[in-house]
Amino acid sequence: MQLPLAERLRPHNLDQYIGQAHLVGPGAIMRRMIESGNIASFILWGPPGVGKTTLARIVANTAGVPFYTLSAVHSGVKDVREVLEQCARDSSGIFAKGRPILFIDEIHRFNKSQQDSLLGAVENGTVTLIGATTENPSFEVIRPLLSRAQVYTLNSLGAEDLDVLLKRALSEDTVLKEREVKIEGTDALFRYAGGDARKLLNILDLLEQSTPPDTPIVISDEIITDRLQKNPAAYDKNGEMHYDIISAFIKSVRGSDPDAAIYWLARMIEGGEEPEFIARRLLILAAEDIGLANPNALLLANATFDAIHKIGWPEGRIPLAECTIYLATSPKSNSAYMAVNSALEKVRETGNLPVPLHLRNAPTALMKKLGYGTNYKYAHNYPGNFVRQQFMPSELGNTRFWNPCDNPAEQRAAQLQQSRWGYGDTETK
Repeated sequence: MQLPLAERLRPHNLDQYIGQAHLVGPGAIMRRMIESGNIASFILWGPPGVGKTTLARIVANTAGVPFYTLSAVHSGVKDVREVLEQCARDSSGIFAKGRPILFIDEIHRFNKSQQDSLLGAVENGTVTLIGATTENPSFEVIRPLLSRAQVYTLNSLGAEDLDVLLKRALSEDTVLKEREVKIEGTDALFRYAGGDARKLLNILDLLEQSTPPDTPIVISDEIITDRLQKNPAAYDKNGEMHYDIISAFIKSVRGSDPDAAIYWLARMIEGGEEPEFIARRLLILAAEDIGLANPNALLLANATFDAIHKIGWPEGRIPLAECTIYLATSPKSNSAYMAVNSALEKVRETGNLPVPLHLRNAPTALMKKLGYGTNYKYAHNYPGNFVRQQFMPSELGNTRFWNPCDNPAEQRAAQLQQSRWGYGDTETK
């Protein structure tokens, strides 16, 4: 059985590797690491078909150490532990060649407990972890694991890279170099590939298999479009990464442009993006960018997430569109987002300040004797269910974190707070 072209042409060393010059070009950071043989744990983040798995295998081949691979789609905690036990045996044996490499494809699909199971082995040097993900590691990989692994970003292949790949396939592949190939145009080929090397090679595979052996293989825009029978407008002409599209989508909603937002939504839908990924971003948008200006936005975004699970695809595009337009046309506020970031910065600056005694619970006699809960004022015992008292640690005084934005909902809340605490827009309590 003939292997797919993408597998037949898989690079085995950096000289054969195409693209990612910022990482593996002369003097680049990953090339230096690979050539030194001192391999540290890292995560490769980038769209499909840009060489994440191939680069991991090249690292292992160059280092000459045992190489294990797991797919996060099919592996559980038990599988991870079994592989780590084998890695421990490999690294401690008398014939050990070096620290084994564990490659985990689609590491973003591992849940917290699965990712937790890797920490000990990575921390004590039992294994070198290489992860691959199409999702932003900041959101999908637990922080302890991120702190132990460098993240490297891979880019979609540009037209020049795809052209090099095409020429290499025609000149080096054992099957294609025996065929007569006529290149009449590559725009459609590169457009359908969309920066994905695997897609380009799969298209070449399709052309070769669908062309009679005694007939030249013709690569032209017309033939490519006809054979693939898809709308080329659904694919990005410049090979943008999927997270560039989601970035444009987010910025369009944030910028209150419903037409642009719907356009980028359609690009994601037509490109096969997972609806849950889009719905998750809408949830974040509702909290971060609409926020207190329209709290109903978060409710609708959450309902949208629920709806796509209930009604499935393709009907799920309708609630996604409804939520997109609603968020884009809603008033905007990031005051809650800014408030929690400001508070987190203060927490990191000041550390674990003690809770004021009057705010502490006093479930035991000893705690009462020590003054826990003393002089706490129960708000519901006072007119308007409010009474002034100190809620901040004394070291912070009357520090303010929330600064209301200029929208009707927050201005009403700000006026109420001013009547309660007696501060203006820039004063402190």
